[in-house]
Amino acid sequence: MRVKLTMIFAACLWTFGLAATARAKETQFWNLTANTITKFQLSAPGKNDWGADQVVNDTDLSVDPDERLKITDVTTGVYDVKFRDQTGRHCIVPNVAIKQGAVFTIEEKSLKGCAN
Repeated sequence: MRVKLTMIFAACLWTFGLAATARAKETQFWNLTANTITKFQLSAPGKNDWGADQVVNDTDLSVDPDERLKITDVTTGVYDVKFRDQTGRHCIVPNVAIKQGAVFTIEEKSLKGCAN
């Protein structure tokens, strides 16, 4: 009986460990801008070939300030980021380094290429 309990406990720990590892390896954008983001796309630098809207990965289809957004189908590299926020502001942030499985940020103070 003791061996069975030990095996069950070990299996539970292994399962929870896998779940934690999967969460830790998600690529995420951390919104450090002043506004809620309603559209978020990536492109190879200078190509203007924008990928899918990543905001669809959020349950309420927006990314509030200080909220994180799961980013999918992106490998480690440098990207241009284009986003729109709730105020109608459109921004392009060039040359953002993204590492697969890590968190990257865009801060309000770094925004220069924005228009309404």
